Amino acid sequence: MKNIRFVGLDVHAESIAVAIAETGGEVRSLGTIPNQEPAVRRLIRRLGKREQLRVCYEAGPTGYVVYWWLVRLGVHCDVVAPTLVPVRAGDRVKTDRRDAMKLARCYRAGDLTPVWVPDAAHEALRDLVRAREAAKKDQLRLRHRLQKFLLRRGVRPPEGARAWGTAHRSWLHTVRFKYPAQNTVMLDHLSEVEHAQERLRRLDQAIEDSIATAPEQLRELVAGLAAMRGIARPAAAMIAVELGLASRFARPRQLMGYAGLVSAEHSSGGSVRRGAITKTGNAHLRRILVEAAWAYRHRPGIGRQLAKRQKGVSPALREISLKAQHRLHRKYARLASRGKPHQQVVTAVARELLGFVWAVGLQVEQELRLQKAA
Repeated sequence: MKNIRFVGLDVHAESIAVAIAETGGEVRSLGTIPNQEPAVRRLIRRLGKREQLRVCYEAGPTGYVVYWWLVRLGVHCDVVAPTLVPVRAGDRVKTDRRDAMKLARCYRAGDLTPVWVPDAAHEALRDLVRAREAAKKDQLRLRHRLQKFLLRRGVRPPEGARAWGTAHRSWLHTVRFKYPAQNTVMLDHLSEVEHAQERLRRLDQAIEDSIATAPEQLRELVAGLAAMRGIARPAAAMIAVELGLASRFARPRQLMGYAGLVSAEHSSGGSVRRGAITKTGNAHLRRILVEAAWAYRHRPGIGRQLAKRQKGVSPALREISLKAQHRLHRKYARLASRGKPHQQVVTAVARELLGFVWAVGLQVEQELRLQKAA
């Protein structure tokens, strides 16, 4: 199509800086408009035919609101990864106008990387599982605060009591100090820990309720991922909403790069140097996979909880789960026997586990296609 106009938006909470790049022409600023739907609608009318417009803006704290406004207007829009926007060396001037012009110029050149925009159902569930992730971090922080308070007082739990198990929690309720002020602090810490536990329980139940009413593809993907060892239902929901459609990744390595689990590399000529993982990707997905990877240090097997989660899933998905157990346990044992630090070993296992997650996603999509065709 001729006369394509590439529009860059620098979106903020209250304003949007606008720039446009004509095909083979100049890049110019169009000023600033309010971050409101009527203002965006007026801008699109000013810019001409909607089918000739290509609009982009960076993903950020404003979410996908502007994206949905433009889609409803029939305008093509891409939300791009901000960390992958090219930056010229020596460029020390940053303004909204310059940022919008840079987006328009790079968009016209094809140098920007679009991100996947979830639909409304995916985004709602993602908000919920990220709230659960924040609650889990708060719980860990509160537990550490209580443990350090007891450590400063020289109070130790009874021998054999598993941390935060039933016996340990019962013992915490019996701890008393000489001074009332310290008893007040103990009671406050303990009540906050219990409140965090109750908050997690409510969010877990809300996640289960949301999965039950989610689109079929999302429900089946959660069930398939939960059939994997080390991935309980809340973790499966988190992976599912961060992954989206597995078929949007042509190869497992692309998904590994998306999670920031591939090694950094600096090679020149015959020299090849690889470093730690890049961590330039989806941090939520990376964290949950590293946690799940610890389960593969154990010998392959199907315990009671895993067998319960595998009920109702297809034989093909159970086969992927079993293959992952054998392969990843061998990998863990092999790397650990070489004396590698356990964290490095688990990170390597998490990277390979992501390949099996990709296989589960493709299998679920294939099964759904066959069901619809039948």
